[in-house]
Amino acid sequence: MTDDSAGGPVGDPAEQPLDRRAELSEFLRSRRARLTPEDVGLPRFGHRRRVPGLRREELSQLAGVSVAYYTRLEQGNGRNVSAEVLEAIARALRLSDAEYAHLVHLAKPKKHKARRAASAQKVRPGLRSLLHTLEGVPAYVVGRRSDILAWTRAAAAVFGDWGELPVRERNWARQVFLCEEYRELFVDWEGKAADVVSYLRMDAGCYADDPQLSALVGELSVKSDDFRRLWAAHDVKEKGFGSKILNHPLVGEMALSYETLRLPEDQDQALVVYHAEPESPSAEALRLVTGWGADATRAGEAARRA
Repeated sequence: MTDDSAGGPVGDPAEQPLDRRAELSEFLRSRRARLTPEDVGLPRFGHRRRVPGLRREELSQLAGVSVAYYTRLEQGNGRNVSAEVLEAIARALRLSDAEYAHLVHLAKPKKHKARRAASAQKVRPGLRSLLHTLEGVPAYVVGRRSDILAWTRAAAAVFGDWGELPVRERNWARQVFLCEEYRELFVDWEGKAADVVSYLRMDAGCYADDPQLSALVGELSVKSDDFRRLWAAHDVKEKGFGSKILNHPLVGEMALSYETLRLPEDQDQALVVYHAEPESPSAEALRLVTGWGADATRAGEAARRA
């Protein structure tokens, strides 16, 4: 098992934090824009509409709040908004559970979050020991900002040896958007990239005052058109479970499922475990990859680029 005990990438301390009021405003606008009157059972008046989705008046009607009240909220002023109003707006906008949590984080931030954002991310010794026992299992611990904090040898064989990277580069967002090998590794790279941005958006809602997160978003926005496009969509989701098809340099395509286990004592960290269907071609491919290890994987990547 290898890991990073330095607490994750270090950003530019002079970087300005994300503007929480602007984030709240843009998020509500983006959710309103994706709904039409027909979607929510309202009549459409007129053939020409100046907005792509619901009007503020229509959303206010659905939520049962005044237009002036909702307008203040959409302008980023959520200081005195009640939980009941947020729930009503979430229902009117048909927000998912993750989107509703994001809305609450933006509108009613918790002060202790700012202190946590400034603290180093550390993996418990017991969790390190658990990773050490997961022989042949691709697993890793991911923290705030999509930082990769610890991983098994099998994960290094499948995804690349993060231990060879500088600490600040051990980050899913940087790897997916700035590393060409990851575009080749994930068959559905667009889906993986959208997932990573959605998780990062959730972090931004919780930790808008985190200068390292702001520095990361700024760097990726400058260096990647794809990141800038996906970030502007304001989509959010929690990492859960699913499957990915990988095009590994040694064995070709293999389908792996994953489960995310959020740590009860630190909700900012999660253990992500990958596995293949027993007795499937992907299981055999995974066995070969993890048996050969990260050194063979690097050789395969070099051969593919040649």
